[in-house]
Amino acid sequence: MITQTVLIIGAGPVGLTLAVELTRFGIPVRIVDQALHRTDKSKAIVIWSRTLELLGNSGLTESFLAAGHRANAANIIAGDKVLAHLDFSTVASPYPFALMLPQSETERLLEEHLAQLGVKVERGVTALRFIQSKTAVETTLALPSGQEQTARTDWLVGCDGAHSVVRHGLDVEFHGETDLTDWVLADLHLQGLKISPTEIAIFWHEDGPLALFPLGETRYRIIADVGRSNHPHPPQPTLEQMQKLANERGLRGVILSNPIWLSGFKINERKVKDYRYGHVFLAGDAAHIHSPAGGQGMNTGMQDAFNLAWKLARAARGFAGAEKLLDSYSVERSAIGDQVLANASRLTALTVVQNHAVQAIRNLFAPVIFGLHPVKRTMANTLTEVSIGYKNSPLNGPAGPSHLPFPGERVAPIERERAFGVGEFPRFVLCAARTPAIDKLVNEYSDVLDPELRAPRGDGVLLVRPDGYAACSSGGDELTPIANYLHQLRE
Repeated sequence: MITQTVLIIGAGPVGLTLAVELTRFGIPVRIVDQALHRTDKSKAIVIWSRTLELLGNSGLTESFLAAGHRANAANIIAGDKVLAHLDFSTVASPYPFALMLPQSETERLLEEHLAQLGVKVERGVTALRFIQSKTAVETTLALPSGQEQTARTDWLVGCDGAHSVVRHGLDVEFHGETDLTDWVLADLHLQGLKISPTEIAIFWHEDGPLALFPLGETRYRIIADVGRSNHPHPPQPTLEQMQKLANERGLRGVILSNPIWLSGFKINERKVKDYRYGHVFLAGDAAHIHSPAGGQGMNTGMQDAFNLAWKLARAARGFAGAEKLLDSYSVERSAIGDQVLANASRLTALTVVQNHAVQAIRNLFAPVIFGLHPVKRTMANTLTEVSIGYKNSPLNGPAGPSHLPFPGERVAPIERERAFGVGEFPRFVLCAARTPAIDKLVNEYSDVLDPELRAPRGDGVLLVRPDGYAACSSGGDELTPIANYLHQLRE
């Protein structure tokens, strides 16, 4: 029997992110995947601003930026008219853009970094079943040799996708439905395109939408709706079919060539209610799947991993208050899953309108609505995920002055300032001017607080979680609310 602190089933972007974070926190991890090789498909292709911020805590952001292609804006186009132009540069982040990067590259970067940390993905290993007690989980694994092995771990995390073995083992319902519409996808090269290679384009056409995502100077992802059918698995399109769709729906005169990946798919929208079941957790597609509209799926899953990692790390070190932290994972991330699923569903519904009269009305009012600055700002913040927050989190403490981030809100990073979640162990951070009283607080709660302060965010004291969200705040030099919060963390 092999003993490890955390067993991760699934070595996609979510499982790898979780493994990287836990390993840098010094938590023994084992990560297995039934596939013999890392994916060579592009699959999810967008990494948004908030994910890039969190990747910085492991020192990974620069390697991602070097490998990816930046998209600075998105356009909605009908005929020859641009109905909406969404500029990502308005987003208050060091990374105000969409980083276009094939999932195969995302996995490569994460797996190579994990190997540098001393952890190797075990491939060809299949999770068969598990049982959990009050203190641990015993998982039966099938090894590449065909032998079975039992792994005993403190925690088990299912990052094993939409057909999750871990979710099935928990026997929990995957609420939702499958849309009957068929979609086609192609990664290929384009010639003669007059749209900037730094901008995303969504074409609203009477026969259905077509979306265009730049992956380089000439490489693009095309996704299009091709109508409803009863096929459980839509057939793979041909290059000729994709060329016809492109010509009909807005890319006249553009030549498609050198297809890298062609695929058909249907949209599933499903989610579990809870993400924690004792010592077993679900993350990523094992917990939620939805429309690809907005490119939120992989980012949401990776942020599940960031959220869970620091809480598991504190629990694994035996710090008091661990159960409260672990319970908060499900509360916080399930609420985000609901939001993302609803937003993606609304975006899809707006795009696939079939009635021509409704299409005309939509196209008439879209420039007006999408031209409003508050709407554009909200859309940009939502897509890039910097607006994600945990307003109903059980970890939220009291709020201080209104100019400080409200508990549960993301605290915007300051350029060249040490990030909130860096270091070999997850600690909360104080944004405050250094005083004897602050030094005393830091010393008293050295197991919880980072000894290095961050710049004040105006008058008052702000306490920030290891993942960069506000925990609580107080006005002036008053530290009692902060001290009370830190004390409660230990209970």
